[in-house]
Amino acid sequence: MLIFSLIWTLSVLLTEIHSWGFKNGIFHNSIWLEQAAGVYHRESRKGRYQLTYKEAKAVCKYEGGTLATYDQLEAARQIGFHVCAAGWFDKGRVGYPIVKAGANCGFGKVGIINYGYRLNKSERWDVYCYNPNSKECGGVLTEQQKIIQSPGFPEEYQDDQICYWHIRVRLGQRIRIKFLEFDVEDDMACLADYLEVYDSYDDVSGFAGRFCGDYLPEDMISTGNVMTLKFLSDASVTAGGFQLQYSAVNASLVPQNLQTSPDLTTTSKPVLT
Repeated sequence: MLIFSLIWTLSVLLTEIHSWGFKNGIFHNSIWLEQAAGVYHRESRKGRYQLTYKEAKAVCKYEGGTLATYDQLEAARQIGFHVCAAGWFDKGRVGYPIVKAGANCGFGKVGIINYGYRLNKSERWDVYCYNPNSKECGGVLTEQQKIIQSPGFPEEYQDDQICYWHIRVRLGQRIRIKFLEFDVEDDMACLADYLEVYDSYDDVSGFAGRFCGDYLPEDMISTGNVMTLKFLSDASVTAGGFQLQYSAVNASLVPQNLQTSPDLTTTSKPVLT
């Protein structure tokens, strides 16, 4: 029995080795890249965990998509899609994708944290949608350099947008954020429309700043090889949007005083916190 178990385990590992590999220094499963491109996470404008199953389906349908399947969610996870927020996916199931195990998310496990089929469809969660043809609003980014911009830029962004960009570069590198254009609805507390930056691979830890207004924020450099950006707009008043560029830089070339610090609040317009 033990020998059979070892043979089975070895066959699984060989299959994984064949399909997994390195590209540009990043570990990924290349055969799933295109399939995973259309998976994205949404939450209600009211905040996290506010969508019933019916409302979750409506959110995906409104954007021309459908609820993601388990396989689509797992495919996205395999290339780095890590979101510490439970959401509806197809057939009335709830779960979320975890790439890196952590004590505060995923119960220390890696994979799809699956809450199973929910009998009560009135429970409120986030949602995972799938639309390979969706407009660019968030995603998993692994390039060494890329332009990120608000949906529709240079036109004004629309109401009720929630976009997440998860950036991961090579180990030993840092991420430099350089703002090129910035015009987001202005309010004293940045509670209406805003761009948030996290010095981590989710929006649970490593908060580094919230930005609104039309002042161009200063450059930022991460403390590690991952970063998350979150853009949110409310149900009224829009503005010109933003455009920024991130680029990977070698950690050895980054002065210590230029790195971001978690829980350091930096806003494009001064905000009391």
